[in-house]
Amino acid sequence: MPSPIHVLNAIGGTWQEAESGQRMDNVGPKDGTVVATLPRSDGKDVEAAVIAAEAAQPAWGALPITDRADMLDRIADVMEANADALAELEALDTGKPWEVARHVDIDRCIRNFRFFAELGRTRPEQTFAMDDAMNYVLRKPVGVVGLISPWNLPLYLLTWKVAPALLMGNAIVAKPSEITPLTAHRFSELADEAGLPAGLLNVLHGLGPEVGQPIVEHPRITAISFTGGTATGRIVAATAAPMFKKLSLELGGKNATVILEDADLDTVVPGVVRAGFLNSGQICLCGSRVLIHASLYDAFLPRFVEAVEAFGIGPVISADHRDKVEGYLALALEEGGQILTGGTRGEGTGFHLTPAVIAGLSPDSRCATEEIFGPVVTVHTFQTEEEALAITNGTEYGLAGSVWTSDAERGRRFAAQMDTGMVWVNTWLHRDLRVPFGGVKHSGVGREGGEWSLGFFSEAVNICVADKA
Repeated sequence: MPSPIHVLNAIGGTWQEAESGQRMDNVGPKDGTVVATLPRSDGKDVEAAVIAAEAAQPAWGALPITDRADMLDRIADVMEANADALAELEALDTGKPWEVARHVDIDRCIRNFRFFAELGRTRPEQTFAMDDAMNYVLRKPVGVVGLISPWNLPLYLLTWKVAPALLMGNAIVAKPSEITPLTAHRFSELADEAGLPAGLLNVLHGLGPEVGQPIVEHPRITAISFTGGTATGRIVAATAAPMFKKLSLELGGKNATVILEDADLDTVVPGVVRAGFLNSGQICLCGSRVLIHASLYDAFLPRFVEAVEAFGIGPVISADHRDKVEGYLALALEEGGQILTGGTRGEGTGFHLTPAVIAGLSPDSRCATEEIFGPVVTVHTFQTEEEALAITNGTEYGLAGSVWTSDAERGRRFAAQMDTGMVWVNTWLHRDLRVPFGGVKHSGVGREGGEWSLGFFSEAVNICVADKA
C-alpha cells in the first residue's frame, strides 16, 4: 500500500477530490503517524453526489428485487476475494488486531450482503384478504438516502446500512467517519468492480459539520440512517425531524452486565471480559458496568482482574479519545473509586491504554452512568434482583445488556424488565441478523435488522382491489 494512502470521494462512478481542493490527514492509532489523506468535502460535494444518485436511482428502483439481490451477492463475492486486504486496511485505520478485523469486521460485512440478498429473494408478498376485496402491500424505494456511519466498526456498520438500502432500490450518499475512511474508500472501488451501476453508491469524506450536516439538511435526501454518539444524534434529529425525513438513530450506551448469584463463574469470567473489552471497549454494545451479586464478589473479582490483564487489546482510536478516557479515570479516583488494574499508557507513540477495572464507585456516579466508550469497566455489587434492576435501569441510556445465570428462564424474566433494546442471556454479541437492533431512551430511535431495515429503506404502499360487482 502507498504511504500515506490517497483517499478520494466516490461520486457518480468516478473518484474525485473535494471541489474545494482541500485535504486532511488521517492518523493511525497504532503509532500516531499519518496513514492517509482524504478530501475535506462540503455542501458542494454533497450536491454533486445527490445529482448523481438521482440520475441512477430510477432505473435501479425499477428492477425486480431479485435482480438487486443478485447484485448484492456479486458485491459480497468481490469483498470475499479481497477480505484479507480489507482487514489489513481496517486494522491500519482502527488499530484493532488483524485477526479481529478479518474474522469479526470483514466476515460480518460479507454476511451483511449475503443475508439481505437472501432475504430479498425469500420474503413473501404481503396480502390481506377482505370479504369483497384484496389488499396488496408494495414496498417502493425511498429514493436518495443518507448514511452516516461511525469509526469503531467502520465497514461493518456501513455495509449494515448499504446492503438493505440498495436491496430496496435506493441510491446512497454515504459519509464514513473521517477518522477511519480507508475501507469505505476501498469498498466503493470494489462495488464498482462488482458491476454496481454508477451513481448508486456515493461516498463522501470529511468532517461532520462540513459534509455530514449538509447531507442531513439536503432537501432531496429523504431518509437518514445515523450511527454515532448521542450528542451528534441530537443535532441530526433536530435537523431532520422538521423536514419530515425518515430517521433512524443508533446512538450511545452504558450497558449493564448482570451476574446473578447462581451463575457459573467458569462461563461468566471470559464472557464478561470479552463483553467489556472487545475492540478496546469501543463498541456501543460493550458491557461497561458489571453488576455482580454480593455473594459472588470475592470469588469473581480476582479471577476477573487476572483475565482482564491477560486479554489483549489494541489502542484506542485517537489521542483525543485517549485523553477523554484518561479524564474519566482521573474522575473515577475523585469519585472515590479504586483502579484495580490498567488505565496506563503503553510504550511507544500509539494511543494505547491498558484495560482498566474500577471498583468502589457509587452506581449513580458519573463514571458509572456516562458513556466512556473505551477499555474501562466499573464493578458494582447488589443483594436482590430489584436492586440490580434499579442500577441497570438507572442511566439515560438503554441500548443493550447481558444477564448471566444458571437458570435461563430466570435470566429471560430478568432481561424482560431491563429498559434496553437488546439483552443477551449467558452470552454477548451473539447476533441473528433477522432480529431488531436498536435502543430506547437516549440510545436511539428506530430499529435496524431484517425486516426492520427493509421497512426503513422503503415506503409501504397499499393497493386495495375490490371484487367485481
